[in-house]
Amino acid sequence: MRLPVNPPVAPMLAKAVDQIPDGPYSFEPKWDGFRSIIFKDSQEVEIGSRNERPMTRYFPEIVEAVLANLPKRCVIDGEIVVPDSEGRRLDFEALLQRIHPAASRVELLAQQTPAHFVAFDLLALEDTDLTEQPFERRRAVLEGALDAARSPIHLTPVTTDRDQATEWFSQFEGAGLDGLVAKPLDVTYQPDKRVMLKVKHERTADCVVAGYRLHKSGGDTIGSLLLGLYTEAGDLASVGVVGAFPMARRRELFTELQPLVTTFDNHPWNWARQEAGTRTPRAAAASRWNAAKDLSFVPLRAERVVEVRYDHMEGARFRHTTQFVRWRPDREPRSCTYAQLEEPVSFNLTEVLSPGPR
Repeated sequence: MRLPVNPPVAPMLAKAVDQIPDGPYSFEPKWDGFRSIIFKDSQEVEIGSRNERPMTRYFPEIVEAVLANLPKRCVIDGEIVVPDSEGRRLDFEALLQRIHPAASRVELLAQQTPAHFVAFDLLALEDTDLTEQPFERRRAVLEGALDAARSPIHLTPVTTDRDQATEWFSQFEGAGLDGLVAKPLDVTYQPDKRVMLKVKHERTADCVVAGYRLHKSGGDTIGSLLLGLYTEAGDLASVGVVGAFPMARRRELFTELQPLVTTFDNHPWNWARQEAGTRTPRAAAASRWNAAKDLSFVPLRAERVVEVRYDHMEGARFRHTTQFVRWRPDREPRSCTYAQLEEPVSFNLTEVLSPGPR
């Protein structure tokens, strides 16, 4: 592969801000998928990832679409996403399943849960390196390069109108998107540098603390707290974890929680009573990304309530690790139900994920 910009390339990054910024920015949706830089040199295609490792083998349908739709020689930054079975929302869980070691499984999933590629930046076209060009110029060239592209290749919508961006921020969440990205119009492409801005949805929820995992350093140190919410049927569902405590606080938490340590005999996550396929900490006992990682936990009596900050849900669980806000001694654990969670208004993904330029 002989391109003006050759793999591997670390993608340009964004730093989090609390609100949609004012100023000369280009706003676009923040897609919830796998960040990928696609390199195409005639019939040769490589799909790079956030960690600069190739993902080409996992997405044969994207390779086929790249060969059919992208210019002969180009380097394009974007996101690989998978819509749900109805095509109305993004399905990150289905996307995760696409990373599989067996070639036969990869081919099957490419047919059952086909991926799409959403382009949002252009690093090189033919023999021209565009990384030193301002984003405004790169975007204009990208629109021309993808003028004839068709699904599953897409061009992300953009706007310089802050009011329009604010409307998108609210609307697009209903299609499973993750927030907004704001790019300075004059910014050059700077690999691995946080020169863009991102605004994500942020909410709080009161959850039951039902267990903990020890910190990787070992000893009497908490790694993360396991969170639960009660369903309408009265079952305590596993919804995620809260972590990122200072080391001194991790040790304090270990001491504080010891009086609550119990056995699995009467614990709501007693695995012997779980139906096969139920997603619980036991079902996640082996990490998808690291089979050797120990995800077992210490059970606690479900008596303490914690308020956590989260961005959005993926099915019945928090999409990302939550952040600690405060303990809630005033809340009864049984009052911590799914009913408290804000449900975004549904928005059809097809209205965002349209083929070709927007």
